[in-house]
Amino acid sequence: MEFEYIQRKIKEKYYKTDVKSGRLFLLAVLFEEVGELAEAVRKNEKKEVEEELTDILFVLFSIANLFGIEVGRRLVEKYIEGDPSHHWDLPSSLP
Repeated sequence: MEFEYIQRKIKEKYYKTDVKSGRLFLLAVLFEEVGELAEAVRKNEKKEVEEELTDILFVLFSIANLFGIEVGRRLVEKYIEGDPSHHWDLPSSLP
């Protein structure tokens, strides 16, 4: 299943609610979900990590829809076709 399809379906189902909620509310939800993900990762709870990643993706698509951004297209451009890893501050012990 492609990101464009998922994003479109989320927009069809939730866009009106997302507009009413507003971008700052969605941003607050994103922060909350990231905190829940951090806790699940810390506890090494695979099922909870899966749930929180799903919630985060949903909120990211909702925010992208509010701004009219095609996340899948940009993701491919930046990370598949491009390679920004030279900008990352990684520990020197990594291969």
